[in-house]
Amino acid sequence: MALLGGLSRKAAGELVASGAVRVDHLVVTTPSRTLRVGQHLGIELPPPDPHLLSGDASVVFDVVYEDEHLIVVDKPAGLVVHRGAGHETGTLVEGLLARYPDLLRLSGSGPGGTGRGAGAGRPGIVHRLDKGTSGLLVVARTPEAMASLAKQFREHTAQREYVALVWGGLQSSSGVIEAPIGRSERHPTKMAVKAGGRFARTSYQVLERFDSPTGATLIEAKLETGRTHQVRVHLAAIGHPVVGDDRYGMSRLAWPALSAAPEVGRLFLHARRLVLEHPSGESREWASPLPGDLLRTLEALRSARP
Repeated sequence: MALLGGLSRKAAGELVASGAVRVDHLVVTTPSRTLRVGQHLGIELPPPDPHLLSGDASVVFDVVYEDEHLIVVDKPAGLVVHRGAGHETGTLVEGLLARYPDLLRLSGSGPGGTGRGAGAGRPGIVHRLDKGTSGLLVVARTPEAMASLAKQFREHTAQREYVALVWGGLQSSSGVIEAPIGRSERHPTKMAVKAGGRFARTSYQVLERFDSPTGATLIEAKLETGRTHQVRVHLAAIGHPVVGDDRYGMSRLAWPALSAAPEVGRLFLHARRLVLEHPSGESREWASPLPGDLLRTLEALRSARP
């Protein structure tokens, strides 16, 4: 229920205890109850908290494009997109609201509404980037744009291209990783390749190889689906986790080559290209160059070549 309602486990438990949850129209009070296929789950959500969202002008991010329909943001690494466990303030959403207060008008109008459903605290947000990932992210400004963008991401017609540095030397110069992704049974806060997970497909192309002082490969990765942590999970599954990924791979401290660039202490994953159908019907494309910290890492690797 927590996952379907976009709620924390604590909040979901409180709703159950208050009698706000029904299964097949009957009130349930047991939070651990298992649902069967075909049963109807009803959740009576409380009204939106008027203080749920507020603008925060101190949040730093770049806007690469804006019009009356949408905003394209170049998100820095380390910035959380929207509120969640452990991140109640200083998110990209709050920074957006400080610059574009009209986003609050999207309250309750779908996946980016500001109620307590699946889009709680996410006005205009139709896709996400991990905290440690930098790069391009599009935000809707109208219900029509939100519906159009959400459909493109749902049907995988939006094109998203990433640059990643991975451990080891990939044998092929290009390839496709096709493996289902679902929530890990051993670690519920992590995703994993697993039978019964949702279909996921990532293609990649090698851009540059490094053999010294340790093996690493710079690649271009394209999402053909959009699962949570997809690029990271898929690359880790084939034995080539993203450099700096403490969650799914080896930590930066295990890689001596990065000692030449001590200011790089994050995931080497950057969303560099985004292609969408604009609400006007035209195809639009945006690009973001590699940030300075990632460029310095590559320069350190190149200079270490014999």
